[in-house]
Amino acid sequence: MKTHIVRTHRSAEDFPREEHLAWRIAEVATDPVDVPQDATDMIVNRVIDNAAVAAASLIRRPVSNARAQAQAHPYSRSTSNRHGSTVFGIGGTFSPEWSAWANGVAVRELDFHDTFLAAEYSHPGDNIPPILAVAQHVGATGADLVRGIATGYEVQVDLVRAMCLHEHKIDHVAHLGPSAAAGIGTLLGLDAETVYQSVGQALHTTTATRQSRKGEISSWKAYAPAFAGKMAVEAVDRAMRGEGAPSPIWEGEDGVIAWLLGGPKAEYLVPLPGPGEAKRAILDTYTKEHSAEYQSQAPIDLARRMRERIGDLDQIASIVLHTSHHTHVVIGTGSNDPQKFDPTASRETLDHSVMYIFAVALQDGTWHHERSYAPERAQRADTVELWKKISTAEDPEWTRRYHSTDPSEKAFGARAEVTLKSGEVIVDELAVADAHPLGARPFARDQYIAKFRTLAEGVVAPAEQDRFLDAAQRLPQMKAGELAELTFAVDDDVLARAPKTTAPESQRGLF
Repeated sequence: MKTHIVRTHRSAEDFPREEHLAWRIAEVATDPVDVPQDATDMIVNRVIDNAAVAAASLIRRPVSNARAQAQAHPYSRSTSNRHGSTVFGIGGTFSPEWSAWANGVAVRELDFHDTFLAAEYSHPGDNIPPILAVAQHVGATGADLVRGIATGYEVQVDLVRAMCLHEHKIDHVAHLGPSAAAGIGTLLGLDAETVYQSVGQALHTTTATRQSRKGEISSWKAYAPAFAGKMAVEAVDRAMRGEGAPSPIWEGEDGVIAWLLGGPKAEYLVPLPGPGEAKRAILDTYTKEHSAEYQSQAPIDLARRMRERIGDLDQIASIVLHTSHHTHVVIGTGSNDPQKFDPTASRETLDHSVMYIFAVALQDGTWHHERSYAPERAQRADTVELWKKISTAEDPEWTRRYHSTDPSEKAFGARAEVTLKSGEVIVDELAVADAHPLGARPFARDQYIAKFRTLAEGVVAPAEQDRFLDAAQRLPQMKAGELAELTFAVDDDVLARAPKTTAPESQRGLF
């Protein structure tokens, strides 16, 4: 890996384009290096993982609405080299940016796919819907898709390693627009100039505040990465037609670093693969066993482990979760969000309350993507009572481990101190989730398949599950035109269970 110093440059400075971060990313995207077998295998796993969570979210309102918007944009132009793209759950082909939109919302809605945490946090699986949509549209091969996804993961992970966005209240999808554009560039075999312009446009159109993850969290949390993917597709299209982008987008005097991140004097050290170096960043990412914000994964497993030692939960006086700065301020009491203790809060808000999550995991000994968030579950009197006894505290050691670059030290867990009414204190800690590569039960292909089977049950017919899983595992060998198999269909009665709007027809959208 080569580390690039990225800082603001005055307009009058001599700053060659070849030194711009967007150009460095374009060089990575256009390097025709092979994808290693272990990275290829993980790409297959994450395609399965994305489909699993999309199946589980298929009839939720935000996903249904995004799908309806895509259905209003079918692809009908018949050309020899353009085919349209698929949308989970339905037949037909659609314009690729709208396929990326609908599938991106389905993948993100339950907060249940993969994650990477470093200086910033991310869900790099969000790269797959836009890159796959374009791959289907242009009739690419499986090998082309693998190369594109490898680039998307590499660029996003490397930006996440180097640039903290949330410190400046910028939403993390600002790293996703550029990474998806770069991945599409690799997929299509574009030249460095076109990728450079695509990356700049994608970043410029996907920077937004992180209020989407603060206070009363709405369904936009699921839409935000889908929007970034859609913008990446559109940015590539414009750049392929010869249109340009603001530049230098990160380093300009009025650019992202100067006004949205650390300011004119800030420096960022961005690692990127050198020429001929394989793109392996996907192997540093990790998926979720539980449908909850990633920093809740280890606390859920810890709560399940502590239940027997604690015994009668009514005897708990208080619980303090000692954890990293990021966990404390984003999903803990350090956020100062009263909504995180509101029994009537949205699912998205409860998903970002480690106090709620730890309470329910202690009581139930399990976690479910629907039942654990149900209104009647959140409003149970004994749950509310326990929930209010839980707080978080920042521990410098957990913060250090959170930011460690050593995989054996990097941790996203907590130490739980449970004080009983008798005065007895029960202490336990867990550094990484059980499903983490260093955890008690690391996820491998069998676990990804089992997750798909579990989440697709009652949604995708068994025969269709078998067909999809067979196709996904053949992804690297797929020929041109076969990538349309990387979706699933469901029966009409499944889609009929989706919530229906009660608004007058004139208020049901524009499309």
